[in-house]
Amino acid sequence: MRSTSRPEVEPGPPRFTAAAAETLARELGDLRQQIEQARAALGRLQESAMAERPPVGQVAPELLAANQQLVLAALRAQTDADAATEALDRVSRAADIDMLTDLPNRASLLERFKYAIAIAGRTGTQLALLFVDLDKFKQINDTLGHAVGDQVLKIAAKRLASAVRGSDMVSRHGGDEFLVLLTEVAHPSDVMQIAAKLNTALALPARVGERVLSLTASIGISLFPGDGADAATLIDRADAAMYRAKNGSEGFAFYGRSPASSPGAEPRALSAPHYPLADVRGSLADQARRHARLRDANEKLVVAALSSQRLQGAAEEAHRRQTHFLAVLAHELRGPLMPMQHAATLLRHTPFDGSILPRIQGMIERQVAHMARLVGDLLDVSRLSTGKLRIERRAVDLVRILEEAVDACRPAMDLRLQRFTAQIPAGPLEFEGDPVRLWQILSNLLDNASKYTEEGGRIGIVVEVTETSIVMTVSDSGIGMSAESLSTVFEPFVQDTRAIEFNSSGLGIGLTVVRELIQAHDGSIVARSGGIGRGSEFIVTLPRNGAMPAVASASTATG
Repeated sequence: MRSTSRPEVEPGPPRFTAAAAETLARELGDLRQQIEQARAALGRLQESAMAERPPVGQVAPELLAANQQLVLAALRAQTDADAATEALDRVSRAADIDMLTDLPNRASLLERFKYAIAIAGRTGTQLALLFVDLDKFKQINDTLGHAVGDQVLKIAAKRLASAVRGSDMVSRHGGDEFLVLLTEVAHPSDVMQIAAKLNTALALPARVGERVLSLTASIGISLFPGDGADAATLIDRADAAMYRAKNGSEGFAFYGRSPASSPGAEPRALSAPHYPLADVRGSLADQARRHARLRDANEKLVVAALSSQRLQGAAEEAHRRQTHFLAVLAHELRGPLMPMQHAATLLRHTPFDGSILPRIQGMIERQVAHMARLVGDLLDVSRLSTGKLRIERRAVDLVRILEEAVDACRPAMDLRLQRFTAQIPAGPLEFEGDPVRLWQILSNLLDNASKYTEEGGRIGIVVEVTETSIVMTVSDSGIGMSAESLSTVFEPFVQDTRAIEFNSSGLGIGLTVVRELIQAHDGSIVARSGGIGRGSEFIVTLPRNGAMPAVASASTATG
């Protein structure tokens, strides 16, 4: 979008100069001459061979070799000539066409403009030049990016070209500016209708990626011969009129006096006896209202179609997630069955030995606990969706619940040789909450931190207490998360691809349950990450409703 100063015009494609055209044409002529000479020589040689042809089977080897060389030379020359012709066509097209919008460029418009002015001067007809500047295009480029801006320019180019006659010409002037040359203009009021038509075409909603945009433009108009006798003057004056159009309500402005203000400028039909001025104005107003209603209806249809597409896409995505979740669920529930089946086999076939019983018992207990946790998460998600999740609040010691959660997660951390640090209050920290659910929150966050951190990595928890809140931060040095993953980390059945590759266990619902349980305690949770490979932080904030601990804090660190 242009503001108070005219921006630098974007460079167009390289100009195809007259010197380059002459060089290519000369080379093409030389190649064609070589072809003709080779053909003539081949013909003479063949005639000579026919006149002095030896008996069959005794053709001179030299003659055969010469014949082959001439044929090959002719073929090569023809191929080179064809390639030169194709290159000449490509360069000629590049010299005339804007590469982004596929519209004629300024050089092509100026050539056409000169020819149109010459014809109009001889026939006494009018020309009109419309200078079209897209509104707020710089904002589109700055906020949505240049790729979106290029798509917008392509859409604008197609709509402008479709709104004019085949004898007219639309070209890209540079940046977000277009020039429209209208030939054989009968009356300036016709130009007004074309300008309104251009703005209507641009205003139709357009889908660009995930966004729906509606464009507007400011249009300046200059007329030949009234506003100038050459292309450069008419372009400059249409540019000046465009600036006035930005401050008007119609979206376009003439450089000189508009048709409405020019004496005697009304179309001839307005002064005819059968068309009273009041009737014509009323008819135009009716047409404008009908046109506005049709445009509004069309916009609503387009928006409804786009909304339908988005809803269909969301439904397909939900179905895909559900299918993926069922596959993961089957895999996760099948996982504990194999160790339990192995334990049952040992009990059935192994001679009784009291020393093996503790190992079998531990195996079964671990797998049963794993299955119980999966089923518990599923039940929690079901309760969340039906609004039946309940918590039982009572006075609890949050420090003790935290210590129990750490004890539950320490075996997995030790198995992975991870370093764990904790900064927590040394004394009791009273809180009104559900002890089972609070333990579930903390153990889930610590377990996730361990599960997605490499061996020898770092895991930590810090508890900060203020007069109004309790803030618990669980951090790790693990695989981290991308910005896209952060936006969906608490959504059910959503798992990042890198997380699945690193550790494929889990259903992707643990953090969903954690968020809901925290919100049920009137708290909040936020996920942060410096990016892929830079670890993660989960910050839990709970309202402070108990006494401050007697001792400010104590720190522990274990390897």
